[in-house]
Amino acid sequence: MRPSRVILAVWLAIIPALLVALQPAAIFTDHAILPRDRPVPVWGTATPGETITVNFAGYTSTATADADGRWQTTLPALDADATGRDLVIAGTTTVTLTDILVGEVWLASGQSNMQWALNITHDGSLDIASSAALPGIREFSVDRRVAPASDGLIVSARGWQRPGPDTTARFSAVAYYFARELHLRLNVPVGIVNSSWGGTQIEPWISPAGVSANEAAPAVAARWAEISANHPAAEERHRVALAAWEKARDDAREAGADFTTRRPNAPEGPAGRQHPGNLFHGMIEGLAPFPFQGVIWYQGESNTDRADQYRSLFPGLINDWRNHFADPDLDFFWVQLASFNARNPDGTAWAQLRDAQTATLSLPRTGQAAILDVSNVNDIHPRNKLDVGRRLARLALNRTYGLDVPDQGPTFAGATREADAYRLAFRATDGGLFTPDRELGGFELAGAYKVFHPATAKIEGATVLLSTPAVPDPIAVRYAWRNAPAAGLFNQEGLPATPFRTDDW
Repeated sequence: MRPSRVILAVWLAIIPALLVALQPAAIFTDHAILPRDRPVPVWGTATPGETITVNFAGYTSTATADADGRWQTTLPALDADATGRDLVIAGTTTVTLTDILVGEVWLASGQSNMQWALNITHDGSLDIASSAALPGIREFSVDRRVAPASDGLIVSARGWQRPGPDTTARFSAVAYYFARELHLRLNVPVGIVNSSWGGTQIEPWISPAGVSANEAAPAVAARWAEISANHPAAEERHRVALAAWEKARDDAREAGADFTTRRPNAPEGPAGRQHPGNLFHGMIEGLAPFPFQGVIWYQGESNTDRADQYRSLFPGLINDWRNHFADPDLDFFWVQLASFNARNPDGTAWAQLRDAQTATLSLPRTGQAAILDVSNVNDIHPRNKLDVGRRLARLALNRTYGLDVPDQGPTFAGATREADAYRLAFRATDGGLFTPDRELGGFELAGAYKVFHPATAKIEGATVLLSTPAVPDPIAVRYAWRNAPAAGLFNQEGLPATPFRTDDW
């Protein structure tokens, strides 16, 4: 063979290996919803130097893949559109995504109560059956993935899903009810990007840089230094426990006996899902620069033993995500923890965490949905996700979209002494205060000895008068300050009062 032909043959063998298949980022699939009224970045990977052209709704934008093969271009701000158009991405090959809508897109994140699927809520079957009638609601579910280092990837096995009997069942229940309320009120498509994982603490959702810059960083670092040092021994204990469990299971099978013992959980180590940054890298980082309208968040149950750290970690997460998505005005609304822990209903660990959540309202463009009334003290997963989603939607409709929708229950505004009683004033009474209970519970008074006693509470207009013979000289009041409090104060919109305290003991 002539040398020139040899060279040609070699190049023909090498060139295909150098080419990288044109690939949009994982969030761009069939049935996607793009954000309205703001520029829309579209990005992905291709062969370095390849020119990429993006066409959508009559608009064209181009980009060139950089040395690492990454490309990004931007479509102009788009009007809401429920038509269902093609998004065409062309280079040396062409990718055509179909049935693309334009509307509102929100990021939903947190732990199991956000992950909780519609098919296991108490009314979910009815809403699943009717969901196909609302094709403008869609969900993109991010796969649960740990990434100890930045890789810029987001993985989704399902991609964007339209509602229907075979798909909606797996949607986040809270996110679906939130999206449905927005869709019906705004009359535009609404998309939810669901990136949640049950049992997770807040630290793995924050970037490593965000954790390091936080006030709680020394405590977090010390905790993980101890976990890391003890991890080899913990893994060995787990290996022994797992072997014993497997033997017991096999023995039960041979004997034809029931076996209900749960498989022992592996210990969490530095490479696991609880380590700071590991879920940020695996499930959040690669979503940028997608321009979300806002975030809905339901998490905190796994941090109730460290509420003091949550007080700085939670606002730290919000600022971290706003920085990451380059949007200081990114709306961030969350669910305050439910009433739980029947084994220790009078404990205050959950009250402390709720207080840390409430304190985060000091950040701009934030909001909190209180749900003490839709709780189940015996179940960490309240099955009523409908009211939870609706209350988050109230926050968005009012604070994001400017509709006149009450979004808060009674909020403590101040207290004055009246002889041996306390009179409490409230904001957000919306027609007045009421209780559905025979007696209004949840209030406690304390005097100089700093011991709280249940107080008799009487509603008088927009105020509540408190007294108890046990505290003739009250100086502090608390409301719903227990893991599972007897709390019954509402406004006329049916929204529950936010727990509070006047002391700092």
